[in-house]
Amino acid sequence: MSHTYINGRLFETNDAAVSAHDHGLVTGDGVFETLAVYDGTPFAVRRHLQRLARSVAGIRLAPPDLDEIERAIFEVVAKDEISFGKVRVTYTAGNGPLGSDRDKDASPLLVVAASPLAPLSRTARVSIAPWPRNERGVLSGLKTTSYAENVVALDWALSQGSNEVIFANTKGDLCEGSGSNIFLVVDGQLITPTLESGCLAGVTRDLIIEYLGAKEMDVPISTLVSSRTSEAFLASTLRDAQSITHVDETPLHNAIGPVSLRIAKELKELIMDNLNP
Repeated sequence: MSHTYINGRLFETNDAAVSAHDHGLVTGDGVFETLAVYDGTPFAVRRHLQRLARSVAGIRLAPPDLDEIERAIFEVVAKDEISFGKVRVTYTAGNGPLGSDRDKDASPLLVVAASPLAPLSRTARVSIAPWPRNERGVLSGLKTTSYAENVVALDWALSQGSNEVIFANTKGDLCEGSGSNIFLVVDGQLITPTLESGCLAGVTRDLIIEYLGAKEMDVPISTLVSSRTSEAFLASTLRDAQSITHVDETPLHNAIGPVSLRIAKELKELIMDNLNP
């Protein structure tokens, strides 16, 4: 039996409910975080909550009670006895009108839920989205529940036989995936797009930059299949480092190369050594 935390109370998931007037449901007016769970312990809670707070400020909502959210995360994971899985934290504007304007007196809605996971594949095929990411948009770099753009693009990529979709931004530079950051080995150097590209400041992305040695650099999206690029991989909370084997129909000749393997190994070691880096 799974459980869901809603505004201070723990419910059996089948009995959990939110209002049809919740502004997160009506307009996507909210933010979220997804955390990995290893051996029953949520990973990088501090970093995820800091990013949640940044996203909340970015969409002009009342600040969340981060202590409450942390307690709820551990409570749900323990109650559901999650060993390996994920936790989803959703924070919305609460009840509001059936339109874009908010009810300024409404209390925010907090929902925390968890589920077990099967291990993901270590490789992925990607397709280049025919739509750009707007690096100057009001939601750029924020992890919001306004996710339809990602849903549509990923659904299109899946129809092409891929596992993930990759966006360029309006400048034609490499940006990110629908739910992942992207890293390339170009001329022997490990790089990832800068935050100015419009990509999300992924927690795994930040760990790779801070602990494992990657440089932030903006490059044209064509670099992904350039002869200068020897390896590429996706990074996210649930993927860790997932090697890219194909870009559309183009195979990457060194798909699972030495750098990708090193990063995957060192990420695993980092996780085992410190569950709240």
